[in-house]
Amino acid sequence: MPITVLAEGEAPEGIGIFLPAIYDIVWSLVPFLLIVGFFVFYAVPRFTKILDQRRNVIEGGIERAENAQAEAQKQLDEYNRLLAEARQEAAGIREQARQEGAKILAELKEQANAEAARITANAHAQIEAERQAALHSLRGEVGSLAIQLAGGVIGESLTDDRRSTALVDRFLADLEASEAASATGGSVAVQRGKAGI
Repeated sequence: MPITVLAEGEAPEGIGIFLPAIYDIVWSLVPFLLIVGFFVFYAVPRFTKILDQRRNVIEGGIERAENAQAEAQKQLDEYNRLLAEARQEAAGIREQARQEGAKILAELKEQANAEAARITANAHAQIEAERQAALHSLRGEVGSLAIQLAGGVIGESLTDDRRSTALVDRFLADLEASEAASATGGSVAVQRGKAGI
């Protein structure tokens, strides 16, 4: 359908009612093109630049977070490795301490046994010395009693030291011989000792 140009004062008819006049289209098109040019050449590039910056910041933040997470995981793995090594070292130290403790205990037992053997030997030596002293003392007392008894039986005084000492020694020797003979079952030495007195 052709566009008809109306003269001044004529009213449009039909579809022309809806079509604006040419001058309105021209004057409306100029600001529209200015606005579109503003958006295309100024606003959209700025928005694109801002959005790119935000995207870069977000992507950089994500990358930094991933790097930090990887570093944290690496440090956690290192910590776990060091902890495992420390546990192994502690187990080794405990085992070494247990072995050293057992060694020290064995040495202390050995020292205690040696000390006990030394104390036992000293006790035996002291007992033997006391037995010898008691035997010597008993010989003197038995000798004086034997001399008194022998003097009473004979009816004479046996105060001569040489004779009395020889008599006591012979009596004690016979007494020891009789103990030895009774231990072996013989009584001949006892009878000889009685006959000699």
